[in-house]
Amino acid sequence: MKCRIDFEEKIYFLLKKIPLGKVVSYKNIADKLNSKAYRAVGNALKKNKSLIEIPCHRVVRNNGDVGGYVLGRKNKIKLLKKEGIEIVNGKIDMKKYCWKF
Repeated sequence: MKCRIDFEEKIYFLLKKIPLGKVVSYKNIADKLNSKAYRAVGNALKKNKSLIEIPCHRVVRNNGDVGGYVLGRKNKIKLLKKEGIEIVNGKIDMKKYCWKF
């Protein structure tokens, strides 16, 4: 019998791989899962109950915009800066900080 891992669990598994000081985009996660469900990725992040173990604050918009966060955008920026990520006018340099799976 096959063990089926649901979409959210796959997302959380990927998030645990993002190193400190790096970010990925919602699109990058969806692409890694062979999906175009970028919004579904965001919805899964909203449901994350383990914010420390599963670092959903490291997921940003494809254009480098910080995007939303369940604890608020200001807290997301604070966490990212604490990890050494520079944020200028609410945006992150994706060439410098983006991590690819």
